[in-house]
Amino acid sequence: MKKVIYKNPLIKIISSYILLFTPLIFGDEIKFGFKSPSFSGVGTSAHYLTIENQEFTRREALAAEIKALKEAAKREEENTTLARFIRNFESRIFAQLSRQLVEQLFGENPATSGSFTLFDNIITWTSDGTYITLTIYNTLDESTTEITIPIGDFGFGG
Repeated sequence: MKKVIYKNPLIKIISSYILLFTPLIFGDEIKFGFKSPSFSGVGTSAHYLTIENQEFTRREALAAEIKALKEAAKREEENTTLARFIRNFESRIFAQLSRQLVEQLFGENPATSGSFTLFDNIITWTSDGTYITLTIYNTLDESTTEITIPIGDFGFGG
């Protein structure tokens, strides 16, 4: 066997650096540990609280989204041409009924009594010349509302 001696100075320098820095390399034992706190037990309660908070936030966001969608659908339904027509038509009918009732109560030839039915309500009125008594009877819950109007004092000041 023949010994080879390197005479190249670059090889000698590289070899000496390798020998000098070799003790600086540290190794450690490979350790296995679960990253999930559910398995390791480290930080478990904080982990569970975080999960619970995320679930709660998600449920609240879904509930808010459902509510917003329902409100948008309701607004859309109320803004259809048919819905606007029905509202306008009802308004005109009620205005006409109101005008006719005022004419019966305060017109040139006011009636001393009368009645009519409006949906589930029976509306009657009587007049004694001084007061008009308007009685509204609800047939569903059998409640009665009575309004007394003074005839002589009724009107706008001038």
